[in-house]
Amino acid sequence: MQSKISIKDLDFFYGKEQALFNISLEIPEHEVVAFIGPSGCGKSTFLRTLNRMNDTIPIASVSGQVIIDGKDIYAPGTDVVALRRKVGMVFQKSNPFPKSIFENVAYGIRINGIHSDREDMNRRVEKALRDAALWDEVKDRLTTSAFGLSGGQQQRLCIARALAVQPDVILMDEPASALDPIATQKIEELVVELKKDYTIVIVTHNMQQAARVSDRTAFFMLGKLIEYNPTQKMFTNPDEKLTEDYITGRFG
Repeated sequence: MQSKISIKDLDFFYGKEQALFNISLEIPEHEVVAFIGPSGCGKSTFLRTLNRMNDTIPIASVSGQVIIDGKDIYAPGTDVVALRRKVGMVFQKSNPFPKSIFENVAYGIRINGIHSDREDMNRRVEKALRDAALWDEVKDRLTTSAFGLSGGQQQRLCIARALAVQPDVILMDEPASALDPIATQKIEELVVELKKDYTIVIVTHNMQQAARVSDRTAFFMLGKLIEYNPTQKMFTNPDEKLTEDYITGRFG
């Protein structure tokens, strides 16, 4: 198993309050890893440590290591902009820009200067929309507002926007929680498809979703990693009684 991300002894604090306790785990390349656990257990906070999104919170602090492709992302001198290009993020609520569908996807390509000319830009936008399973639905309305898309389409547009800058890793924070079942199924199918090219970490409240899309699952409780195992084992024969109680609905 080739590790893409290696987390070692990670502690996280909001001011004096500790939110994550001594977390260590390995995330393999080209796999989907799901984080599950009750609300407030630290799974979204942990997800955000993987591309330093928590840096935007003045009182937040981290100790330990997050190593991606052999480099500690918390080492002094880390280029956080380059890090966030490499480790993309898709949020719970779709957040398209107030621009056209085309410009939503082109935005990151343009500000990162990764296209050579207009033709290259068009090609990159089309590829990102195809990779996000959205191209066939929007190819005839690229110049119209992104706000005209359905909720599920907007979320896939946000995924296309993340893919357009050619990340290695995609973080997804409950990407389907606000969507109807059909849109949710499309996002799930997309996640399974994308792992051929990307490493994906997904936070979900929906345990059936974790079972359907992920290769491995991490169960969090009160800021601690209780168990981390292949998903099939986690859902059929967990190591920890606490995991079993959560999965079988005894609490949560």
